[in-house]
Amino acid sequence: MGLTIGVDIGGTKIAAGVVDEEGSILATCKVPTPDTPEGVIDAIADAVRTVSEGFEVEAVGIGAAGYVDDKRATVLFAPNINWRHEALKDKVEQRVGLPVVVENDANAAAWGEYRFGAGQGHDDVICITLGTGLGGGIIIGNKLRRGRFGVAAEFGHIRVVPDGLLCGCGSQGCWEQYASGRALVRYARQRAQATPENAEILLSLGDGTPEGIEGKHISDAARQGDPVAIDSFRELARWAGAGLADLASLFDPSAFIVGGGVSDEGDLVLDPIRKSFRRWLVGGQWRPHAQVLAAQLGGKAGLVGAADLARQG
Repeated sequence: MGLTIGVDIGGTKIAAGVVDEEGSILATCKVPTPDTPEGVIDAIADAVRTVSEGFEVEAVGIGAAGYVDDKRATVLFAPNINWRHEALKDKVEQRVGLPVVVENDANAAAWGEYRFGAGQGHDDVICITLGTGLGGGIIIGNKLRRGRFGVAAEFGHIRVVPDGLLCGCGSQGCWEQYASGRALVRYARQRAQATPENAEILLSLGDGTPEGIEGKHISDAARQGDPVAIDSFRELARWAGAGLADLASLFDPSAFIVGGGVSDEGDLVLDPIRKSFRRWLVGGQWRPHAQVLAAQLGGKAGLVGAADLARQG
């Protein structure tokens, strides 16, 4: 199969791109994300039609946040769009006249990294996405593993603290409450409240109060040597690395790929994640260690991965 289109549905915008067999994006367009479920479907179709002009496109892959059924056709549950058993494949196909594959957005990003990014050369890869929450994807034996019902790799909702912090999913103690962008902000605000003398740089970048601290402030302050910002990254990394050690016991991959906005800080967060991973890996002194790699495709991973999964059929 030749050219395909990948669609990445975000909270504020929908991005579509024409992608070739080498993972190169030949054309893109972006449209605002509508407020209604049906409006989102219309916007996807509009983006596909716009970006496909001048190209012979053969299929469309859509990355959607939420649970996608095993037929890669229906969004069973999407927390941010209010889709419930939404027949997304059929509705978009009717509008654009092309075959459509629907995939969980974290799975699509994982596949993109495996095929064209940091996962190249590896047969067994586990990807985690440290963004506002924590997502993931499983590639074992060169295949995306989605589970019997299509909803595997929801790593962020593994319960790591019994009766811990309340999660948006309704459970308590989920991993993403301790290893995510949201968790990083919470750590920084708590520490700045407790020891403001150690957060002078961090507080100065916001409005001077702990409540005014945002993710971008923590990154900037850490680079400038702010003790609270650096310690907040270390706390996030401690939880992230410990979780990877548990995943190693389950899947034994050759590599973990860490993506998402938090990973954009590079070694500031990756080095302590690697340290924590080694610390908590069961039998680590006797067994080979998986590599912990930074994602390479950035925000393009989901679009490129969705397009390639459409090519796979």
